[in-house]
Amino acid sequence: MTVLTRQQMAWRAAQDLLDGNYVNLGIGIPTLAARHIPAGREVIFHSENGVLGMGPAPKPGEEDKDLIDAGKGLCTLVAGGAFVHHADSFVMIRGGHLDVSLMGAFEVSEQGDLANWTTEDPSFPPGVGGAMDLAAGAKQVRVLMEHTSKKGEPRIKRRCSLPLTAPGVVKRIYTNLAVIDVTAEGLIVREMVQGMDLAGLQAVTEPKLQLAADWRTLSPP
Repeated sequence: MTVLTRQQMAWRAAQDLLDGNYVNLGIGIPTLAARHIPAGREVIFHSENGVLGMGPAPKPGEEDKDLIDAGKGLCTLVAGGAFVHHADSFVMIRGGHLDVSLMGAFEVSEQGDLANWTTEDPSFPPGVGGAMDLAAGAKQVRVLMEHTSKKGEPRIKRRCSLPLTAPGVVKRIYTNLAVIDVTAEGLIVREMVQGMDLAGLQAVTEPKLQLAADWRTLSPP
């Protein structure tokens, strides 16, 4: 079985972003999506710390220590990009101007509940950041995360065991094993990696999965 790398997960999520979309990239794996937009497609990336038109991480030697994303990682600015006040950045979020929010998560439930701000581990300080605003304000929330925890436990749950960021907001989940849609009819598997079958995926997923009639193999470059 071929498990996706973080770059490949970001690549897959980037393929679903449409020309002209305004997209917020969450901390972690989502920030990698800026590197993988298909040629000829314009996607405008937003960072909640006040960047509109954020580009991918800089190449070696081109770093600007004053140009960072919301996770304090180095980033770039595309032609036509802008810096805005932090408050104005959140006006964009809360005003419903973002088409998609790509977010990381600790857990997602079968109803699309999102838990991504604390693990309740005292050695790992929680950080809400703008996650709750993004979960409520973006037109669509999509999650990128490893399918299981480091202990091998499912992270797609019947009900989240961790404190929620927002209920019922996640519409699509990208993992290192599959692409899964959250629908009123349940969790629909759209794609699986080479060598994975529904039984194998179900074994590492708590809620019941349904295989889409037109499902396909997830084959990144």
